[in-house]
Amino acid sequence: MNSLIPTEGTPLLIGGKLVPGGAGVFATVNPATEEILGHAANATPEDMDAAVAAARAAFDESDWSRDHAFRARCLRQLREAMRAHVEQLREITIAEVGAPVLLTSGPQLEGPISDLEFAAQLAETYSWETDLGTAVQMGITSRRVVRREAVGVVGAITPWNFPHQINLAKLGPALAAGNTVVLKPAPDTPWCAAALGSLILEHTDIPAGVVNIVTSDDHGVGARLVEHPDVDMVSFTGSTRTGRAVMTGAATTLKRTFLELGGKSAAVVLDDADIAAAASYTAFTVAVHAGQGCALTTRLLVPRESYAAAVEAAAKSMAGLRAGDPNKPGTICGPLISAAQRERVERYLDIARADGGRIVTGGTRSEKHTRGFFVEPTVIADLSNTSTVAQEEIFGPVLVVIAHDGDADAIRQANDSPYGLSGSVWGSDPDRVDRVVNGIRTGTLSVNGGLWYHADAPFGGYKQSGIGREMGVAGFEEYLETKLVATPA
Repeated sequence: MNSLIPTEGTPLLIGGKLVPGGAGVFATVNPATEEILGHAANATPEDMDAAVAAARAAFDESDWSRDHAFRARCLRQLREAMRAHVEQLREITIAEVGAPVLLTSGPQLEGPISDLEFAAQLAETYSWETDLGTAVQMGITSRRVVRREAVGVVGAITPWNFPHQINLAKLGPALAAGNTVVLKPAPDTPWCAAALGSLILEHTDIPAGVVNIVTSDDHGVGARLVEHPDVDMVSFTGSTRTGRAVMTGAATTLKRTFLELGGKSAAVVLDDADIAAAASYTAFTVAVHAGQGCALTTRLLVPRESYAAAVEAAAKSMAGLRAGDPNKPGTICGPLISAAQRERVERYLDIARADGGRIVTGGTRSEKHTRGFFVEPTVIADLSNTSTVAQEEIFGPVLVVIAHDGDADAIRQANDSPYGLSGSVWGSDPDRVDRVVNGIRTGTLSVNGGLWYHADAPFGGYKQSGIGREMGVAGFEEYLETKLVATPA
């Protein structure tokens, strides 16, 4: 048994203590085998109230928010503890998330651990005060200073697809800024968060109550966190539908809200690009982690005259990425997280067929797996950008190939979406590519395969893809308030 996970199930972390859940325990399942891995503490709304009270007391009654150097040291302790236990964390991540082992050396585990250093450096080097100089109003000369201070108690609600990356992308900057945190992870991946709690308690000097971790399969517990009057900010990553509910709940106390939501991003291929290379690369990215990524380019917009060639190249790439065992080093496409998610993807495939779409490759469950929530990487052709599968987020290894009639039409179709999270542009003329980039309304864009993801890079979306930015200095500043102080000069 992994030493980070007690055999009787992972407890809650509340007020610096590991405690059982008031509603007992709930099971966590291996999506590659459908076997129950074990259990996690199942919190009640009363448990959540206790966690918020602990976070409130830690913020109001300690020097945590004012001791920048101490916070940096604690974050580095957490980084080193995670590094020391990385193989145990890797085991948990593959088993609970279904994440291919290949990805755990990058964004599923080791990358986010390294990114904690960026948060620690911000705690040390950020300019917490800005002197505005003097000004005269009504005959009074005053010196003005702008101070940046922690928001207070942050409620962080995270999804299951990249749990370490998203948990740490919230905890790192929130703690570096001086906040205290209550983390509510997705019920599909409670062990990833609970293991983090064990490391914080046993291997860092983070004071009691500064970080609280509350696992539950009851969505009402998350709603309690959102609505709680002692929570100053909610940081949420998940679906747009749930994001609307979070925004509504947070509005009851007008608390600050960060939302990183869904996407239906477009890969725009211009007629001077290497069509086959662009289509193949896009198909490959959609198969990564079974397409369970909000920023994946799941629409491929290609010149009409090259449509057949693009479909063929995408299908060839997808066909070589069969769904497989996440424990094997060569696997790119592992299982979907749950039976419910597999059924969701299959419903969209049925809709595509009913709308006249052509399944070029994939479109079925994996025939070589009798257990596990596997769906083969899929390419759909012959549908327009207005079709359901081109407009709605599927969150599976499904790529829709759509024809465009030139640069202006490609921009129009890329923007013809309720989302605006990410995208890519492929072409050989830099000026022309830049005009297309300037026309697409999304928060991040890749040009010819460039990678935008990094600890110092702000990530977030336009339109219904969210509000605010995560990571980078912009993400750090989401967790700060601005205070202006004036004194006689």
